[in-house]
Amino acid sequence: MTRSTTIWRTAGLLTAAGLALAACGTTGGDGGNGDGGDGGDGGGDCAGVLAYVGPLTGPAANLGINIVNGSKLALEQFQEANPDCEVTIEEFDTQGDPAQASPLVSEIVGNDDIIGVIGPTFSGETAATGPVFAEAGLVTVSPSATNPDLALNGWDTFHRIIGNDDTQAPAVATYLTGIDAQSVFVIDDASEYGAGLGAGVVEALGDLVVGTETIQVGDTDFGPAVTAVNASGAEAIYFAGYYAEAGLLVSQLRSGGYDGLFMSGDGTLDPGFVEAAGAAADGSVLTCPCAPADDEFAAAYEESAGQAPGTYSTEGYDAANILLQGIVDGNLDRASLLEWVNNYDADGVTKHIQFDETGEVAEVVVYAYPVESGEILLGEPIE
Repeated sequence: MTRSTTIWRTAGLLTAAGLALAACGTTGGDGGNGDGGDGGDGGGDCAGVLAYVGPLTGPAANLGINIVNGSKLALEQFQEANPDCEVTIEEFDTQGDPAQASPLVSEIVGNDDIIGVIGPTFSGETAATGPVFAEAGLVTVSPSATNPDLALNGWDTFHRIIGNDDTQAPAVATYLTGIDAQSVFVIDDASEYGAGLGAGVVEALGDLVVGTETIQVGDTDFGPAVTAVNASGAEAIYFAGYYAEAGLLVSQLRSGGYDGLFMSGDGTLDPGFVEAAGAAADGSVLTCPCAPADDEFAAAYEESAGQAPGTYSTEGYDAANILLQGIVDGNLDRASLLEWVNNYDADGVTKHIQFDETGEVAEVVVYAYPVESGEILLGEPIE
């Protein structure tokens, strides 16, 4: 997908989403294909409750807030088109911690009014809660959980609209070989997400990897990692982890004399990285299988949220719309909404969305986002 294709698709679909949501059928679910139903006139039994599961506070809260804001934009458009259809989104703050997520999920599955889930946001909390959602038959659509193993658990309720780390890691290798990097040092943060992405990057790069190191989420002193990187002579670093640690890490690397390329993934793609790193962030490249927002989406999002869109904002919008379109089509219980999502086949603002039998999305594009002059610039596809 080219950048121009993404912009054309988003411009059309912001309008199309409202039109598709304008008919709230009440004939019951039929496992539809995402075409918006048969043109009912709203009202009647059209109602439902969705849940957002992910961080709203904590060290990586920004990524979850972006998803919530994208979901709220989708819901606002839905409510405008369907004033008699009562749909709400309840927010459950996990702080990105699997231990916090587990009791919340018990509450969610125990509430029969909740028929679909936007999330979970991170891979660790998704791994911890997936069996509970599967047992309850409660469909989940994650905008952001990327660990490849999540799709291998046999959970028929699991779906994600973002490429997994097995798609991101080869793109990282393509980028680095494309700039003729001869030696790369890989660091991960030992999280479910970071360990998986880091291992994938190591495998994809092969002999180009001259060293690896593991840090821990919450660490603030990266002296041993800085020493190891400098001793390796690596031309480039790839860090698999989140923005709070990434900002401190690159700052300490620069202070320690390292002047090679710093790269990181979608967990770092947030203004919090630049805030934590300061001038040391400049020259970094951040990869993500997430689509940049074009001007039209950004304007609608900013009017709704009061801030610019960020990482996973567009994916949050798409995830919510998949579920909202299912409700429009009359899928008003867990079983029928699950069937709807399993058979979904329609354009979103990020890509064409269709899931395989494991819940993986069919179309994946990985983008590289450069950081210059204290700003994360628009991403371009890695080809």
